[in-house]
Amino acid sequence: MGTHIATTPFGRRTVTLGLIASQAAAKQVEEGATVDKWEVFRDIRDAKDLLGATDRALSILHALLTCRRPVELVAGDNLVVFPSNVELIKRANGMSLPTLRRNIAVLMDCGLVIRRDSPNGKRYARRGQGGEVEQAYGFDLTPILARAGEFRQLAESVQAERRALLLVKERLTICRRDVVKMIAAGINEGVPGDWPTFRQRYEAIIARLPRTAPRSLLDAIADELEDLWLDVQDTLESFVKSQNMNPNESQDETHIQDSKPDFNSTDESKHGSRNKHEASTNVAETDNVRTLPKRDLPLGMVLNACPEIATYALGGPIRTWREFIAAAEEVRPHMGVSPSAWQEAVEVMGLENAAVTLAAILERTEHIRSRGGYLRSLVDRARDGMFSAWPMIMALLNARMSTMENGAAGKVRRSERGGTQSGVAAKKPSSLEISSALAKSLQGKGWK
Repeated sequence: MGTHIATTPFGRRTVTLGLIASQAAAKQVEEGATVDKWEVFRDIRDAKDLLGATDRALSILHALLTCRRPVELVAGDNLVVFPSNVELIKRANGMSLPTLRRNIAVLMDCGLVIRRDSPNGKRYARRGQGGEVEQAYGFDLTPILARAGEFRQLAESVQAERRALLLVKERLTICRRDVVKMIAAGINEGVPGDWPTFRQRYEAIIARLPRTAPRSLLDAIADELEDLWLDVQDTLESFVKSQNMNPNESQDETHIQDSKPDFNSTDESKHGSRNKHEASTNVAETDNVRTLPKRDLPLGMVLNACPEIATYALGGPIRTWREFIAAAEEVRPHMGVSPSAWQEAVEVMGLENAAVTLAAILERTEHIRSRGGYLRSLVDRARDGMFSAWPMIMALLNARMSTMENGAAGKVRRSERGGTQSGVAAKKPSSLEISSALAKSLQGKGWK
């Protein structure tokens, strides 16, 4: 007569449908099935949230697995372990008895182990004459063997979800960074666009992002950010394509040079309307001032274009913008610019741009009768966003370069004419000197 195996818990613990389901699953073990208990434990640990297991419950499960020496769980073997509560607490690195009992119940509810209670609720084993265990009462590990494939699938799904969450977080971080920096670039470079609306959209999207969020919410927020990124990207790319800008920003100077400004003025003393007309036609002949660079003019470029301002410097050469502005304020009374006109220019253009404009006017002062009226006309254009100091400086630089090139060419021609005339004393050599070997090479190639 065989021994009856108990399937109901001892004492006041009741039988649940979950317990019945776990016992039914444990009976469906394939014959000859074998698994590595630690591999299955790792799968259970990865899928613990899906199973409903706690960290303490897994600690107890780990302790139960250590009570069985073989690493493999084999179908048909006696997989019941029967450690005492004291031994379990020791192997689980310490916990109170109520915590132990509560987490053992969690293992039961998750279907990870099955209770095999003795008649008196104690855990022990009855051995035969050969010392082999004939009957054991304790915790049956058969569900771990029976559900090993299920645990593996759950672990893979958790790992896939973890990878997907990592990817969406990376996508969200990169998209946030791109949107913020692209909006800032559009504002700083003065690109036409509805930048306040872009910023409001970004802030509204980020406001919905909690500290911890499920992947579905992160995916939705990332999709909205990508839509915003596309709108911002299209705005910037459209502006770049319309300006035919190069990546190295060398096209900025091309736009300025192509405008060919010449701000010669003839009579601003009595006719304010004529001042405005000359400023509009001579300072910026381009149709759109927005094509000009939005960054500040380099001080070195301004000093090269406007060397006259250096004669009014106080205490030596101009090295900083503060010294440049001081020189501009020093020359202002000599140019006949009233304090009110200067103050208005500072308020509209800014202190540095006003000083640059005044220095540029100083370079052409012999062509401008009313410097104060001309400055006021430029201030009016700057107030309407139709004036930039860049064309003035570039026009002066181009004029200086042309003068230097023409002067050098004239010296060379005069030197050549003097060399061909007989009886003429040798003149002082020009700044453009070449070696005799190079001269012979040029003559051999037909250069005159």
